[in-house]
Amino acid sequence: MTDHPDHRIRVGACLSLSGRYARFGSQAARALDVWRSLDGHADLIIEDDQGDPRVLQRALQRVADASDVLLSPYSTQLVRAAAAVASAEGWLLWNHGGSGDDVENSYAGHLVSLLTPASRYAEQFIRRALNRADMELWIVSGKGSFGRQVAGGADQAARRAGICTRRLEHGDDWPLSPPSECWALFTAGTFEQDVDTVRRAQHQPHPPATICAVAAGVREFASEVEHPEGIYGVAQWFPRAVAISPQIGPSESTFLAAYASTTRTPIDYPGVQAVAGAALATYCARRAGATAPQPLWAEATALDTDTLFGGFKIDIVTGAQVKHEAVLVRWARGRLALA
Repeated sequence: MTDHPDHRIRVGACLSLSGRYARFGSQAARALDVWRSLDGHADLIIEDDQGDPRVLQRALQRVADASDVLLSPYSTQLVRAAAAVASAEGWLLWNHGGSGDDVENSYAGHLVSLLTPASRYAEQFIRRALNRADMELWIVSGKGSFGRQVAGGADQAARRAGICTRRLEHGDDWPLSPPSECWALFTAGTFEQDVDTVRRAQHQPHPPATICAVAAGVREFASEVEHPEGIYGVAQWFPRAVAISPQIGPSESTFLAAYASTTRTPIDYPGVQAVAGAALATYCARRAGATAPQPLWAEATALDTDTLFGGFKIDIVTGAQVKHEAVLVRWARGRLALA
């Protein structure tokens, strides 16, 4: 990466335009292209990482060499791999795509994170949707560290609220007799794992009274489950969730109007968080007059601000996000809405 950007800043990213994360990476790429047109003084360099850490590692060097600022891929698994490379190579990576606590807290000076950490995903669901003392919460995690971190945070938050919990992992055998009384389900895995868990729960003799799935925070969820009505989801962003006029980057209304003029596909949080990452990275580069990691890190750690994505402030020691709040959403009348 260059040390001193000219008037135009080259923003690079490896994103999954194919492979297992393509539904999210492709949206981020479309959103970044809309942001580029609004910014007017930025260029984009995007390569397909195919959802594969090995492909990502090869592509990342090419993108970094051609870029002034470097955005992360989408998914905690891929960000973990990219952050390790960034640390080894001395780069600064703007993390819009991986919320795993281990990732956000492990690469000080080389990773600036925008997302609410995984361990805090369930807080609003437990605080606002589970209000019966006799309810048992089943928490199902995916096999990866992201799912375990979300589930662990959910377990702790539920216990603090006095709610009994039962922990399971995706693919485990369920008890032959699930609770016949009031029980709730919280599932955190990959999109596919969450869909499978919800389907399985809905076909129990006594389905859960309340369901929350991380995957239900995106619109594709409704086409994958038979009865999405009433299911809660967790989103990093949702339209009109935060009434702010952002200090950095385009406003929500300006960006959404521009995005709608280019595609009929509705946008979810993966696109908006990528735009926030690009807006913050270019803002800091312009303020610093340089793209070396040290001046960018200094600018980033000094910020206490807002973008269309919501609040932004990082822990000066670790780079983890401390201000942004996840959003609780719910399916109602066939549409995703704020809960």
